[in-house]
Amino acid sequence: MHILITGAAGMIGRKLTERLVKSGELNGQAIDRLTLADVVAPAAPAGFSGKAETLTSDLSAAGEAQRLVAGRPDVIFHLAAIVSGEAELDFEKGYRINLDGTRALLEAVRAQGESYHPKFVFTSSIAVFGAPFPDAIPDEFHLTPLTSYGTQKAIGELLLADFTRRGFLDGVGVRLPSIVVRPGKPNKAASGFFSGIIREPLAGEEAVLPVDESVLHWHASPRSAVGFLVHAAGLSRESLGPRVNLTMPGVCCTVAEQIAALKRVAGEKVAARIRRTPDALVMRIVAGWPSRFDARRALALGFTVEKSFDDIIRAHIEDELGGRIAA
Repeated sequence: MHILITGAAGMIGRKLTERLVKSGELNGQAIDRLTLADVVAPAAPAGFSGKAETLTSDLSAAGEAQRLVAGRPDVIFHLAAIVSGEAELDFEKGYRINLDGTRALLEAVRAQGESYHPKFVFTSSIAVFGAPFPDAIPDEFHLTPLTSYGTQKAIGELLLADFTRRGFLDGVGVRLPSIVVRPGKPNKAASGFFSGIIREPLAGEEAVLPVDESVLHWHASPRSAVGFLVHAAGLSRESLGPRVNLTMPGVCCTVAEQIAALKRVAGEKVAARIRRTPDALVMRIVAGWPSRFDARRALALGFTVEKSFDDIIRAHIEDELGGRIAA
């Protein structure tokens, strides 16, 4: 099996690659080839016995999507995107990367002809939904995003559904919750503080909280995010049906409940490293986001997630900190 991952140098891309290399198979088939692409060269996967190719590639550039698809990968994980805050601040870049790049990749698949029909897993976002919201948002809720990023992802979902309907590929869109706790340095996502207020205090550093503690949101760990993608790649066309875009399950909690979980897991001293500094732009973006979902379709299809935010914090400590918390 040949697998292509776009955005492979990003956090989820790296963790997905590690998961696939460790298992050595996907959907019961041995993985013998990996193509890893991003705007910066992804690291070569350690311990992979098959053929691995790492490419520096901007999907929005002419000919790049065709180059990635020329090897006719059996499964495509399309993770490449710029994040919410950056897409809001740089309108042109957001549409070029998140929309034009996605369409170019879909068109490159179609151009391969009727004999080619790959599985295409697209990472979307809960930002495709916009207020006013019901108490719990179902998959069928209308897409009225209130940010450029959400709009770009919503258009991507529609394109994926149409290309799947026309038989050009076998698509599934995975609407990810906010993924926490993200390891490493903060990115430009407006949601980055959800990770920062956990990651930095656990590392012995001060964290900035730009929103009110009453903010309610939907979360899953990086471990769960990778699980979502792998599981999505195994869904049959029959089980998924015509609605190919799914909201993933998550843990719903307020920022105050996040902080309370941090206190339970790591102690009062660690939680005291959070500094409240309001940020008007972040508050405006977050105010337009949905917060609670009815993910019954995804759950019925076998997707799983943590039971509590405490579990999400413990997953970060186990996976990224070797089980240790900074004093």
